[in-house]
This record gives sequence, C-alpha cells and structure tokens, in this order.
Amino acid sequence: MSDLSGGLLGEKSPESPEPPQPTRFIAPDRRANLARQRRMSRRIFTGTALTSLATAGVLGALPATAEVTWREKDPFTLGIASGDPTSSSVVLWTRLAVDPHVLDGRGGMPNVPVEVRWELASDESFRSILRRGTETARPEEAHSLHVELEDLPAGSEFFYRFRAGRHVSPVGRTLTTPPPGDTRSLRMVHLSCSHWEGGWFTAYRRAAEDRPDLVFGLGDYIYEGGPGKSDVRTHPHKLCTTLEDYRLRYATYKTDPDLQLLHATAPWIVTWDDHEIQDNWAGQYPKDGVPTDAWVARKIAAEQAYYENMPLRRSSAPNGSSIQLFRRLSWGDLATFHVLDTRQHRDLQACHDGGKTWWFTDCEEQLDPSRTMLGDRQEQWLLDGMTESTATWNLIPQSVFFARRDNAAGPTSTLSSDGWDGYRPSRDTLVDAFSERQIANPVVLTGDVHVHFANEIKSDFLDPDSRTVGVELVTTSITSGGDGGDTVNGEEVVYAENPHIKYIRGRRGYVLSEYSTDELRVDFKTLPAVTRPDAEIGIDRTYVVPAGEPALHEA
Repeated sequence: MSDLSGGLLGEKSPESPEPPQPTRFIAPDRRANLARQRRMSRRIFTGTALTSLATAGVLGALPATAEVTWREKDPFTLGIASGDPTSSSVVLWTRLAVDPHVLDGRGGMPNVPVEVRWELASDESFRSILRRGTETARPEEAHSLHVELEDLPAGSEFFYRFRAGRHVSPVGRTLTTPPPGDTRSLRMVHLSCSHWEGGWFTAYRRAAEDRPDLVFGLGDYIYEGGPGKSDVRTHPHKLCTTLEDYRLRYATYKTDPDLQLLHATAPWIVTWDDHEIQDNWAGQYPKDGVPTDAWVARKIAAEQAYYENMPLRRSSAPNGSSIQLFRRLSWGDLATFHVLDTRQHRDLQACHDGGKTWWFTDCEEQLDPSRTMLGDRQEQWLLDGMTESTATWNLIPQSVFFARRDNAAGPTSTLSSDGWDGYRPSRDTLVDAFSERQIANPVVLTGDVHVHFANEIKSDFLDPDSRTVGVELVTTSITSGGDGGDTVNGEEVVYAENPHIKYIRGRRGYVLSEYSTDELRVDFKTLPAVTRPDAEIGIDRTYVVPAGEPALHEA
C-alpha cells in the first residue's frame, strides 16, 4: 500500500548451426535506445493504437495473421532474467511474445507448445559453452520458461541465452553464490515500486551500471490500475482483474529496455507487495475487506501471472489460491537472506479503512496479539532460520515499513495500519528475538513507501535510549509518485517523534549496499527527475554499519 503522491502522510534455461551473434545485454547506444522507447510509448500506448489492437485481436482472440507470421518475428521482446541463485543452482527465465501489446495477454503466440533451447557459458561470447538443453514453453503458462540449472560450480559467473527457431535472445549474466565457509564481499541493490505512468525507468539502468551481484525486488513490480493521466506514458487497456489483464500488464512493463537491462545484468530475488494484485489487499481480503468469488478468481489470476513473469523456482508455482514466496537463500557465510511474504498471510489491517486512509490514531486493534503479519508458520520459520544462521549478516527482504513511524506531533500517535505498526505484537516478537536469540546483525530491507529512510531498530521504540538491535534500509520508488522532492511532507514531525529515523528523502532511486565481514556500507541513490529520460544518478547519503554494532554511522 503506497500512494502515488510521494507524500509521507499520503497513501504512500545435436546443436543446429551457429546463428548470428545475439545482442549484448549492455545497450551500445543509449540515446538511440531511449529514442526508440519514446517512439514506442507514443505509438503503442495511445487510444488510437489501442482501438486498432482491439479491432485486430479482442480479448482472448488471436489476430488472424499471428498464427501465420509469429515464427518470423522475434519472440524475445520481453527480455530474459535469472533468479534465486544458490551455491550450485540458478533459475533462467524468459517468456515468448512476438507482439507484447495484443490485448488477450498471449503476446501474439499461438495456442501450441514451443520448443526453446538454452545455453550457459563461462564467457559472454559463448566460446566456452558449459551446458545446453531444450525446454517447452507452454501456452497455459503464457509461454514462459523457468529453467532450473543444478550442479553448477559455486561462486561462479555465467552467461546465458535462449533460442527459438532462428531467433536468439539477448545475453544475460548470472552467477552462483559462494559456498559455505566463503565470506567474500557482496554488492547488491534493493528497489521497489515501478509505476509505468510515474516516469521513465532510468533507475533500473543506473542500478545495472552499478554492476551488482544481486538485485532484490521488494514489490510493486507492476501497478494494476487502468489508464491514468500521465505526461510520460499510460497503462494500456484497463484495470487488471483477469489473467489476460495481468499478463498484458507484465508484458507492457517488460518491454522497457532499462528494466530488461537490469534483469540481464544480475540475478534477482523477488517478493511482492500489494499492487501485483490490488492496492492494500491483505491475506484473503480485498481492499474493501469483503472477500467474494470474484476476488478469489482475481487473486488466483494475479498469482499465476506473477509466477509466469518472475525468475522463480517451480517450488513457487501457484497451488490453488496460494503461492510460496517466503524462502531462504545465502551468500556463503557472509549473509543469509530470509525473504518474507508480508501480504499473503496477514490478517486484515487493523481498524480497516475500506480504502479511505491508512493512518489511525489510537487504534487499539493494532495491539491485538492474536493478529499476525506473517502467519504462524512463516513467523516460526523466520525465527528458527535466524537462530540457526551462522552468517555475519541476517538480511530480511520484505515489503512494508518495519520501524515505528509516528506521524503526529505530541502525545497522540498516528500510525499506519498497513505496515508493521498495524501489527505491533508481530513486530515485537521479531525485535525481541533479535536480542534474546542474539541474532547476528539483522538488516531489514524495505520498499513500499516511495521515500528513502534509514532507521535504527530499537529494543523499545518508545525509549530512544534503549538498545539498537538492527537497522532498516527503506528504498524509495523507481518511479511511483513522479519526480518527488528533496523534502517530504511532514518530515519534521517524523524526525521529532521518531529519533530512530535518521534519514528521509523523497527523490526516486534505489539503495546500493556492500557487505563484508567488517561492515555494511550503504548508499542511498537518487535521481533529480524521472519524468524526463536518462537522468544521472547521485549518492544522496551514505551510512556505515559496523558488524557487531548494529547502528547507523553517517559517512
């Protein structure tokens, strides 16, 4: 749940002859690339174009010419990706679409399986191919592929590509994580909230230029709403409620060259937030708090589309009306990643607002110990995993604001029911565990709120002098909320009422962090604007967190 205003108090994987060499994953001509992107946006996402598309292929109907000509067209228009790396395995992803903008969400592909070949090499020019194979892209999964490669050497860099017919995909870079016992450093970014209409996805390109080892996507990868009023580009079609709608929406976002570049640069580890289905949904409840058969059908459709479009393992494929997203990965003995799902297992938001506001004063329901953010199974899984971890750092990638954030001056407290403030006993359980179980260096990674924050996690948020037991690094949005600003509405009050909040900035960007056995160094990176393309990135603030001393030190 986050608004588009950027305001703090607002909503928030015998060979045929070698084909021509494929396109490298680093675009050689950024200026030409941006020009193509702008032309595409003007040409495709206008009412006139949508009318002609609807005429050619109305929902669920494949255009007559597509069955004949699809083999002649490039099926890799949505790019490639990799994800969920371990020390011996990684997932390779692609989804075939010769025309991403067909309204039925099938990408101009026929209703038949398509054989796709994949190759894994140790070099970008593919002179040394390590593995190759064939997988079947099936129409019932929108011709997506999730190739799980096993028994790979640990701590290694690889390059991969796909082939379908005579077409070859761009080349992607991926890796396996270091083996147990290895403590080599880690360079990573975490990011969130990319609204198509909010601006250009320049931050994705700038993150790729930082050459991270890993990318953590913390939710709101798409926005589900219908066309809005934007001077940059608008959503095609309508509000997403069906499988066709969600497939089309992912296809739209995945045509963006900056997003494609970051996916091809490093493996992603993802979780979701609310806009992958509907703003402010919670567990079994839609935004209005009234579950219906239509809502269940919509949720199932959105979960299917999410899996089809993310580089997830088959263990995360939807099962009925649920999808398995909380999972644990690691970077040798340096870091353990406890990836959370803060949407699917929560209770309905306290003092439920019916979609009117997320901030409540003296909402007693926020203190109800029977209410949960994670659900019993996920919470116990997290506690056990943190306790058993022997890594230097325990990272908790998740979606919603963790630290206490009081937005009212004086003795009155105004807190958000959608973040962990709305599930305070659940948060207390984790914070108490950080101390009582002596969890090593907890770092919570957060998105959702369209604003950079750097927070210290206190053993008692109401006592500024209580022990600091961890830190929270909140990333601003990629584009959501438009350009944003250097100051944020109400930040003076937030600073005054929450001494553990050390930094707030409302520009767009992402968080770059580097972990070693000695320290965490984190750069909060920002763009001056996203409503114009190709803006330069800058470091707005840098903090250092010494290992064994979980506190923020400004560099």
